[in-house]
Amino acid sequence: MLINELSKETGVTPHTIRYYEKFGLIKGKRKADVKSNNYFHYDDEVVYKLELIRDAKAVGFTLSEIKNLIDAWYNKKFTIAKKLAILDEKLVTIDERINQLTEMKKLLSDFKKEVVESDC
Repeated sequence: MLINELSKETGVTPHTIRYYEKFGLIKGKRKADVKSNNYFHYDDEVVYKLELIRDAKAVGFTLSEIKNLIDAWYNKKFTIAKKLAILDEKLVTIDERINQLTEMKKLLSDFKKEVVESDC
């Protein structure tokens, strides 16, 4: 499929797809028998990778982390134990971020209370 079809199927904009390609997360292929254009074609594996990228970003992985994960995951360089360790590490990071956000929320609530009480 071409980039516009891929975009419609995945909900990822063509601009983002091109960015992911330049970043090395996905790779389109040119058809050897087509000489009239330089269009890239994408297969179901790219659809799956885009879904994986979307989901990984949603849970807090950076694009650099995702690139390393995709390379290792697809080349079967990680054991199940290693995959679980990576996911556990991300869970710890998320818990730390939740604690930071909770503290920030408390501070803002305290500031708000001070403003109301002191009439500033």
